[in-house]
Amino acid sequence: MIWRYALCRDAVLLLSAAPLVYYVLAILTALRFFRGERVRILPEYRPPVSVLKPVRGVDFGSYENFSSFCKQNYPDYEILFAVNEASDPAVAVIQRIIKEFPQRRIRLLVGAEHLGANRKVNKLVRLAREAQNDLLVLTDGDVRVGPLFLREVVAPLADPKIGAVTSFYRAIAGENLGAKLEAIGAAGDFFAGVLMARWKEGIRFALGASIATTKEWLEKMGGFEAIADTLADDYELGLRIAKAGGEIVLSREPVWTMYPAQTFRSLWHHQLRWARTVRLCRPVSYWGLLFTQGLPWTMLAVLIAPANWIAGVYLTAYIALRFAMAWTVGVWGVGDEVLRRNLWLVPLRDAIYFVVWCASFGSNRIRWGTVEYLVRQGRMVAVAGGEKTGA
Repeated sequence: MIWRYALCRDAVLLLSAAPLVYYVLAILTALRFFRGERVRILPEYRPPVSVLKPVRGVDFGSYENFSSFCKQNYPDYEILFAVNEASDPAVAVIQRIIKEFPQRRIRLLVGAEHLGANRKVNKLVRLAREAQNDLLVLTDGDVRVGPLFLREVVAPLADPKIGAVTSFYRAIAGENLGAKLEAIGAAGDFFAGVLMARWKEGIRFALGASIATTKEWLEKMGGFEAIADTLADDYELGLRIAKAGGEIVLSREPVWTMYPAQTFRSLWHHQLRWARTVRLCRPVSYWGLLFTQGLPWTMLAVLIAPANWIAGVYLTAYIALRFAMAWTVGVWGVGDEVLRRNLWLVPLRDAIYFVVWCASFGSNRIRWGTVEYLVRQGRMVAVAGGEKTGA
């Protein structure tokens, strides 16, 4: 009986080392990617661009976000905004932008044909139809960019094999614990997973903050109409372009995205929705995330370790490697200042995320805005009244 317990204990201790190995691999992958990108010379490729911005509402940085697209060091581009209703608060901000940047070609579109449950995609359909240029750059309403953004994300598309270019994002967070925890989760954990996916199998998805592609690749994947009912439209867009034969690449130019202040309740619901989205889109990979979570495995190893020094080794390794991975990927690689200033919150975020990961298996339903949806094969079916979802 004792030998069986010892065998099970040793097996658990071995499994508990898996996240530590993952941290080491993620660090090495990040070092290789960012070092290579920082010395790579991109082609001088500057075709006309249409920037598509589906917008809903405003946040604490909307004016700065919108105006950053008007300050691009790029020869020829237009900016197209789309809102659902003329009463949207974003309309006043967009009209101000149009007046303040008369040298830019900026258009505001109001309303979009209802093609599916995802209102953001409905607007993207109209935006793509109205766009005058073949090269499209999609960014969310809460995204802010630097003056070289368009040059950086467009250049890789000079290679006809490239189907889409997507970007990491840095955080601009409100002075609020919930906002900081969400930002830390992206820069200090999620991006490591993106880099590991790139290393193991290549990128077969896109990150919603910024996606550059062309009308030709959009047509090959069935157009935005094909994903009008999907929950994870950014993931589906990248996946379908990859299935159509396009290569998805990561840009070395991160953007910024907003993390507004929120309560613990809103943080919980947002994280749970995101976790269920990932689980329903990539179920096998989602199960694999269990072996990337060092905190619960380390606590288990400490509890069952046959000697104090073994428990100490696991705890020390978790702290050292977890902080090293977060710093290498999020601070040194992506340049996230919120993570840099709040690195000490990483273990708290890990504890919350493990609970969220477990809770995500409780249902295939998500709540977005005022509506509850049942997700079936990545598509949303409304099961409660209210407004349709999306931006």
